Amino acid sequence: MEVPLAEELREIAQQSPTLKVHNQVPGGVHCSGKLTDAWRINLHSRIASRVLLRIAHGGYQNENDIYDMALAAPWEDWFSVDHTIRVNLTAIKSPLTSLDFTTLKIKDAVCDRFRDQFNKRPSVNTKEPDMRISGFLDQRTFTLYLDTSGEALFKRGWREDTGDAPLRENLAAGLLRVAGWKPGMVLFDPMCGSGTILAEAAQMLAGIPPGTRRRFAFEKFHEFDADAWLAMKGGFKPNPLPAAPTIFGSDISGDMIVMARHNLQRAGIQFEVPLKQIEAQEVKPPSETPGILLTNPPYGERIGVRGDSAIDSDEMAQSFFSAFGTTLKQRFAGWSVFLFTADLGVPKLLRLKESRKTPFFNGALECRLFRFDMVAGFNRREAALPKDVPQQGR
Repeated sequence: MEVPLAEELREIAQQSPTLKVHNQVPGGVHCSGKLTDAWRINLHSRIASRVLLRIAHGGYQNENDIYDMALAAPWEDWFSVDHTIRVNLTAIKSPLTSLDFTTLKIKDAVCDRFRDQFNKRPSVNTKEPDMRISGFLDQRTFTLYLDTSGEALFKRGWREDTGDAPLRENLAAGLLRVAGWKPGMVLFDPMCGSGTILAEAAQMLAGIPPGTRRRFAFEKFHEFDADAWLAMKGGFKPNPLPAAPTIFGSDISGDMIVMARHNLQRAGIQFEVPLKQIEAQEVKPPSETPGILLTNPPYGERIGVRGDSAIDSDEMAQSFFSAFGTTLKQRFAGWSVFLFTADLGVPKLLRLKESRKTPFFNGALECRLFRFDMVAGFNRREAALPKDVPQQGR
């Protein structure tokens, strides 16, 4: 996600003379600017998970060095002793033996600094803290951050209902960007589930910033300017509503269609996104104009022959993807098809050759975004073959 995030940040930076985008690093992108630029990224970024403010950075040899660095940081400049805190620590190739012990040392340092100054220490709240402090260790250096976001940014504030294994909203936004979809292009998700991909695309089409319906940790910082923040939130111009639908969804489950429709309403979408209950193997293009088909197909028991437990899930997957591949070849000539899945054998099951595969991680799960270009000629030839003629795998 680092490449699409860097692209997105450069677009956001066009709105601000002080926001500068620097280098990509594993897991993130460095940028600099005023604190209001952190507000702006939190409001507008669809791909970032968090916006972290760097407080301290330096070399270390043991846990005491890290304690000293955390103790020296001016936490009282940012928040008060009455705010609750939580400390998170991640590491790559760190020689320290216990991350839990190091996390405790950082927490102790923050609390000791407040106690030295105010005779009182902040409380720890691991579930809903006011302030999240993040540490990152590599082999030689330690970096300390204050989280300006609070809850992770994929929590947009509109979702109430999800299906099984829903995509995170920022991952859906990253998939849309990597697929090359832009507002105005036709988009179809034939296995839409609770509607995450559709909602992200519809908000982009409407010009609704992803952070408009939620709160952020920076709103509790000292000297937070609520009027300036309201002005920034109210400063975006929504796009005109489309005259005809360009975003479409379908799912095998009627309950999922109801859920997706509700989620779209909660996300502030005021134009029609046509949704249909139908099996993915049976779908037809929802538009005469070819576009992008982007979906996160189900896996294992989510592949619905609903209520039919006699069929082995592997057989079910083979049968499902074989039929879906035939549908794509026969009906979706001219479309660009993108399937996001942890099953690296999906192209073989579809009997299609991918034109590109992009690695992603969905949490700890390694996934691929497979692209298939549905060329018109050979698909029609294959559809015209008699049923008793063996077909070449493609």
